[in-house]
Amino acid sequence: MLSSGEIQIESVRNQEDKVAVKGKLEFCVLYRKEAGGLSTMAGSIPFEESLNVQNLDEKDYVGVSWTLEDLNGEMINSRKLGIQAIVTLQVRVETVRDVEAAVDVKDQEEGAQLQKEKVTAAAIAVRRKDTYRMKEELTLSGGKPNMGQILWREMKLRDVQVKPLDGKIHISGDLNLFAIYQAEDENMPVQWLEETIPFSGELELAEAGEDMIPMVGVRLAHRGLEAKPDSDGEMRQMDVDAVLELDIKLYQEQELELLGDVYSTGCQITPERSDASFDRVLAKNICKCRVGEKAQLPQTERILQICHSDGVVKIDEVEMGEDSVQIDGVLEVTILYLTSDDRAPVQAATEQVPFHCQAEARGVGEESVYQLNPGIEQLGAVMLGGDMVEIKGVITLDLLVLEQAKVPVITEIQSEPLDMQKLQQLPGIVGYIVQPGDTLWDIAKRFHTTTETVMAANELTDDQVKSGMKLLLVKEVAQA
Repeated sequence: MLSSGEIQIESVRNQEDKVAVKGKLEFCVLYRKEAGGLSTMAGSIPFEESLNVQNLDEKDYVGVSWTLEDLNGEMINSRKLGIQAIVTLQVRVETVRDVEAAVDVKDQEEGAQLQKEKVTAAAIAVRRKDTYRMKEELTLSGGKPNMGQILWREMKLRDVQVKPLDGKIHISGDLNLFAIYQAEDENMPVQWLEETIPFSGELELAEAGEDMIPMVGVRLAHRGLEAKPDSDGEMRQMDVDAVLELDIKLYQEQELELLGDVYSTGCQITPERSDASFDRVLAKNICKCRVGEKAQLPQTERILQICHSDGVVKIDEVEMGEDSVQIDGVLEVTILYLTSDDRAPVQAATEQVPFHCQAEARGVGEESVYQLNPGIEQLGAVMLGGDMVEIKGVITLDLLVLEQAKVPVITEIQSEPLDMQKLQQLPGIVGYIVQPGDTLWDIAKRFHTTTETVMAANELTDDQVKSGMKLLLVKEVAQA
């Protein structure tokens, strides 16, 4: 009737140009017994997979995410089930390299002119994994019979938000719990309950700062639900024990002041340059997308009631557009409902609701790199009459877009005496008309003077020049 699965990644190893992933699929199946009633079967299927990654270094950080594309359980005979699944593994490799770039010149010679330039770079300031534990005690409502055996349980996260603060991480959201249980009186039909447990808390993280940009993956690493007697000895209470695993990455943008150019009116300075690569944050958005669709359930008997609806977001395609990121996928919804068929009173159906979302990201291009964490904020299914049902939901897409910028930086400078013959060929005083694209720095450097001298000779209040301006330039030679 129902099947669910979770992937547990046990180890990730870098092996030359391959990433070796070892894990297991933990599954649970809810089925109808031949003699009537419901029961469950659970188990695990181990797997090992190698993924090719060119130029992989042993020190590179490797993160693995997974998507359970398909999980099918079929009867082989009355005592045996066949389980098949398709799992997509996605590997993200991040390399950190140190690049040297000049920021100043020590022991400046007389006449040395320095031009500073500012670049904004984003780097991972914090990367770590942590856990957040939730414990809650629930009591059955007065209209529910005492619990016998828990047959099925689901725990899903909704509307999870993670925010960095100074010295800590704040996390909040909802834990949705759904359970099917056999009543203490076995003659009663199966029962179910659904609860929403809000949570909010903080994790200590000394390196965190309020100005950092979060990209945090949150998943349920442990789901525990246990029935226990209340103060009167009746089985009407449940202990909920859930562990959230947080894959924390906090980016910090820094404005760096580098040495952009250097020359001297007292000697010949030749800067040596090389390209430096670093990341820039183009966009950090949490997009919300409303979805809705009417569907027909595959049922010949009359549908009495919808018990529960659950969903998972599956991303089909992410495409970089003009100043935007186009995201297409489906919300796969499983609906559990009651029918008038006494032989099969509980049924399940799966429907796929497509969605399209456009996230603004100015400057995005084909070389941009994105990270995307999908989630569900709201989900519900209501009967419209007959076998028609209306599905409504709100999908959240936590998106971070980075671009790799390449900037030429100065690594060294070579100094030698002035070429006097070349210097004498330059006029001592010259009139110059500013050309399109000219800067005062470029003009001063070309005519062997300084920006301060040009500003003083032309009574300029700042270093901004416009095309067509007329300047008087006086050659300057400093004493070496």
